[in-house]
Amino acid sequence: MAHAWVSIGSNIARSRNIALALELLEARYGALEQSSIYESDAVGFDSTPFYNLVVGFHTDETPAALQAQLHAIEDSSGRARTSKLTARTLDLDLLLYDELVVDEDGLVLPRDDITRYAFVLCPLAEIAPDERHPVSGRRYADHWADFDMDGQPPLQRVDWPPRP
Repeated sequence: MAHAWVSIGSNIARSRNIALALELLEARYGALEQSSIYESDAVGFDSTPFYNLVVGFHTDETPAALQAQLHAIEDSSGRARTSKLTARTLDLDLLLYDELVVDEDGLVLPRDDITRYAFVLCPLAEIAPDERHPVSGRRYADHWADFDMDGQPPLQRVDWPPRP
């Protein structure tokens, strides 16, 4: 079985949509390794703040099948695919699939967001600090320790589950 890492983000009905994603992923893939949830401002466009986290799980699905399943979960939340720089009900991105390195048919692994955005790297480093990036060979904890926060919105850990 392959080990997959997926980033989850939402800035529309955040608590409801994050809970939906976690429920659907766990129902399909079993127990999830889950980071804390972090709030941060949108990057590249003006919008309400996002909730972001990373989960890990094992799967027998191919990377392409897993990516299709992630899109189906996004669609179930009412995700509109109009522009990348817009608010989202749910954004599920396949970050890593074992140590696979691929760039074909719209699938890029490892996903560049890992080393570009604090809201992806921080939660990944939290739950997989000793795992190594398949291209750089560096541990995610080391990537995070050296990460330059200039131009990145600050991250704030969110209490989860949300209180009514």
